Amino acid sequence: MSSQFLPFLSWARHYDRSSFTNDLIAATVVTIMLIPQGMAYAMLAGLPPQAGLYGAMLPLLLYAAFGTSRALAVGPVAVVALMTAAAAGTVADIGAPGYHLAALWLALLSGAMLLAMGLFRMGFIASFLSHPVISGFITAAGILIAASQLRHLLGTDVSGKTLPQVIPSLVASIGSVSLVTLALSAAVLGFLFWSRAGLAKLLQGLGVSAPLARLLGKTALLLAVVVSTLATWALGLDRMGVAILGDIPRGLPEFGLPAFDLSLIQILAAPALMIAIVGYVESISIAQTLAAKKRQFVDADKELVALGLANLGAGVSNAMPVTGGLSRSIVNHDAGAETPAAGAMTAAMIAVAVLALTPLMVYLPRATLAAIIIVAVLSLLDFRALPRTFAYSRADGAAMAATMAVTLLVGVEEGLLAGVGLSLVLYLYRTSRPHMAVVGQVPGTEHFRNIERHAVTQDPHVFSIRVDESLYFPNARALEDRIVQALAETPDLHHVVLQANAVNYIDASALESLEAINERLQAAGVSFHLSEVKGPVMDQLARSHFLDQLTGQVFLTQFDAMATLSPEMTRACLTAERRETQRRAPAT
Repeated sequence: MSSQFLPFLSWARHYDRSSFTNDLIAATVVTIMLIPQGMAYAMLAGLPPQAGLYGAMLPLLLYAAFGTSRALAVGPVAVVALMTAAAAGTVADIGAPGYHLAALWLALLSGAMLLAMGLFRMGFIASFLSHPVISGFITAAGILIAASQLRHLLGTDVSGKTLPQVIPSLVASIGSVSLVTLALSAAVLGFLFWSRAGLAKLLQGLGVSAPLARLLGKTALLLAVVVSTLATWALGLDRMGVAILGDIPRGLPEFGLPAFDLSLIQILAAPALMIAIVGYVESISIAQTLAAKKRQFVDADKELVALGLANLGAGVSNAMPVTGGLSRSIVNHDAGAETPAAGAMTAAMIAVAVLALTPLMVYLPRATLAAIIIVAVLSLLDFRALPRTFAYSRADGAAMAATMAVTLLVGVEEGLLAGVGLSLVLYLYRTSRPHMAVVGQVPGTEHFRNIERHAVTQDPHVFSIRVDESLYFPNARALEDRIVQALAETPDLHHVVLQANAVNYIDASALESLEAINERLQAAGVSFHLSEVKGPVMDQLARSHFLDQLTGQVFLTQFDAMATLSPEMTRACLTAERRETQRRAPAT
């Protein structure tokens, strides 16, 4: 079978000992990160910690077989965990059997949707999430993620899914803060913040080589887990109010489809679609960025298939929805991963950890996992993006601000929908008012430019207009109105030329408008011409009767049009400038 259907064959044929060694090193480093992160993100999703570890087993194996990115590290991530908690929380309370069932169906539904989009080559659907919307959503989600961990960091009962819910709850419970938990949280947070740069520098100061020091610096998460767990066990911090994980089921996950519930599936369909799209957008952007560094290629449609299968694998293995993670993928890339086999090795190491290490995690403080989440989401926060986007485009800035505000104040699903909806409305508004320029000839050249921006020459009998947008139903009437206005304002008008070099598409509504323009101009004794029409647009027009009914001609260039319709002006414009240039030239 070809690598077209099984992408792993493209690298498996050339796999050698050097690739194995590099992948093994990368897998080891990623596993060290993924064990605490997986449990932390499961806690964020409101699921038992093993759900995060299970999400790093079968899903990784499936992605290794079908994914095209050499460095993408698939597994639980913070934003998807938050969206999972928001969606599952609408059907059941955390800890109830129905809650975990909802999470499994979210994984299955999002996986099926991703798979279907990949098979039908629908990667374009992710384009409906503009970068400002995604950036605003992720920043707001990062704030909510941090706010959701306050109860674990403070050892008190802080609840709520939005800021208006979290803030009053925090104020009301501030008197019941566990000082021991707070001290432990501060110590772990301080260490993790310092270790992001300080641990590698410390190791280099002790004589460790720079590359090895950077790799060992990634073990800070595991070190924080080990030390805080040992401290909790040795000092009996659990008896002083520090919440711990407790018993974690030992063994591999049970495989099988969750209980079928049609009403539950109907409720979760929309949230699952949003999880699928957000996860795909985040994953493909990471994969393509890392691939570009090594001049590799990532197939967007195959990535949809691979992520879909990975989430289906999560749904049948008691896991949680997964996607590509930014921090782990960067570590995987920097550690030297050469093929997706690194992900398969990570899955094997996670399986060993689940079998052998879970009894040792009983005393792992939940505050430590909350601190890991806090540090991880810092990379999601980009507060400077909003003013930067506003300065460039008020429309995009408004969409970004609306996404952030609705996400923080109402909820993650509503925020994402608001951002997408506003982006589409602004796009329709912007394209319904396309930029149209009346053009004239630049003296001494064959170029035509906007009469309001350049000193150009015009013929009063010819009206040349350039529309800088594809023509479709929202803006077709705007062009019609502008030409009718010119007809009314110019009594001596003989010709109208539509310069269409920026038109990539003409839909049926716009075609009717062009036909109406042609008929009105014909009734007024004015010819209608086109210039610089692109090939695909000409193919469209050729399938209609418009070209047969056109009163004028279709010219290859705007200069050809003016040379035919106004030859005296065109020649005079060219020669006058040349004579002026020759007159100014110094005598020799």
